[in-house]
Amino acid sequence: MADQMARSSTTGGLDAYFKLSEHGTTVRTEVLGGLTTFLTMAYIIFVNPAILSEAGMPFGPVFVATCLAAFIGTLIMGVYANYPIAQAPGMGLNAFFAFTVVITYGFSWQDALACVFLSGVLFMILSVSPIREYVINAIPMTLKLAISAGIGFFLGIIALSNAGVIVDHPSTLVTAGNFLAPGVILALVGFALIAALNYRNVPGATIIGILVVALLGIPFGVMEYGGMVSMPPNPSETLFAFDFSRIGQGTFWIVVLSMLFVDLFDTAGTLVGVAHRGGLLDKDGRLPRMRKALLADSSATTIGALLGTSNTTSYVESAAGVAAGARTGLASVVTAACFLLALFFSPLAGSIPAYATAAALFYVAVVMARGLSEIDWDDLTEAAPAAAVAITMPLTYSIATGIGIGFITYVLVKAIAGRLSEVTPAVIGLAVVFAVMLAII
Repeated sequence: MADQMARSSTTGGLDAYFKLSEHGTTVRTEVLGGLTTFLTMAYIIFVNPAILSEAGMPFGPVFVATCLAAFIGTLIMGVYANYPIAQAPGMGLNAFFAFTVVITYGFSWQDALACVFLSGVLFMILSVSPIREYVINAIPMTLKLAISAGIGFFLGIIALSNAGVIVDHPSTLVTAGNFLAPGVILALVGFALIAALNYRNVPGATIIGILVVALLGIPFGVMEYGGMVSMPPNPSETLFAFDFSRIGQGTFWIVVLSMLFVDLFDTAGTLVGVAHRGGLLDKDGRLPRMRKALLADSSATTIGALLGTSNTTSYVESAAGVAAGARTGLASVVTAACFLLALFFSPLAGSIPAYATAAALFYVAVVMARGLSEIDWDDLTEAAPAAAVAITMPLTYSIATGIGIGFITYVLVKAIAGRLSEVTPAVIGLAVVFAVMLAII
């Protein structure tokens, strides 16, 4: 009886803090959603160190920094902002760090970390002011819907690439992969399984699909059990490893501002897209507690730089957890705990193969694409910019670029059509900023 009362008290406390009942969810659903999000983005704890090692950074310490940055950033998002959105070092931003800043510009990785740190500080300053919230809320509903769908397509191309369904080609950029490869077959089977289980409203359908197809890979030799536990490497080599010796150079500040703008609008797109999928936007299409979410995201970048990794940002893969039912920050707390445990269970976490998570991501891509159905396709001044966002985001492999092209197109089409009065000054200003940013980057 006492144990039952204790459990009831704990559940009630979680309900009161995270407002589970208000969001129509339960502790069980949030846990499943948090686990689903982790499984779909766990690849980052291995991919991020591999990319940053191209810039000369030590793999082991970056692995630790990646896990800790994801743990702290996601925990802040869950506990402080109460959103089911996970954070980790961003794909694209880590490539910019390694291949542009270090390899092309000739910065040391310590110089680049200093840029990340300052971009995070500027990010936090914007986050505590009304400027950033005003900027994101200024996005027209048409572009918000297109961003949601574009993120879905972006996830789709990531999923198909990870599964080997599509591969690069020197003439056509992409082409079909080997459809007889076990990983490709299992990814497509997993996608069908997840879609069917979700149609049947099976609780935890997405995570069940991931685990089932992962296990099916064992007899095919495409999933290997990598062990259970290992101690994390010593992270001291990348802790506080800043070098501000280039701070007086113009190139240094171009890098800082580039990181800031890319992070800003990647985050904006992710927050809007994932929140729209979860029905978390208000009646005006705005994100409640926006400032808290933005501050959680910007502080994660600063903390990640202190630990020794590139910009930490909100992850589009959070949509997988939302699709599994997550609606509150409790799911993020679960995801954060998984990242912390990943420090010690990295061999086990790494056993989940890419084709299994690809199946889940491709399902999420389909679900998020439905945002396009709410666009007024009879009004080309609305439809054309929306289509531009949805198409360019995956094909440029950049959420920020897709958003930028959408803003620029939106203003130009409205102006040429004689309807510029429908565009707010903020949107015009953002279109100009994006045009400059795309020209520089």
